[in-house]
Amino acid sequence: MATVSDSLALGHLIRTERKRQQLTQEQLAAVAGVGVRFVRELEAGKESCRLGLALGVLQTLGLTVSIAARGANS
Repeated sequence: MATVSDSLALGHLIRTERKRQQLTQEQLAAVAGVGVRFVRELEAGKESCRLGLALGVLQTLGLTVSIAARGANS
């Protein structure tokens, strides 16, 4: 499990998983139903990316999101 505390960390996580699955940005965009530009900006950590689309990309990669309060035991 990875801890993501900002948009740069989320972008890095997405890029790492995309590459692990041997997908290009173009392939991921097509499967996730988003534009290539969106994938590029998401991986670059752009803060204004749309949350719903970002969650769709995560789902496409088979990643889930868990929210925990700071200091909470995992």
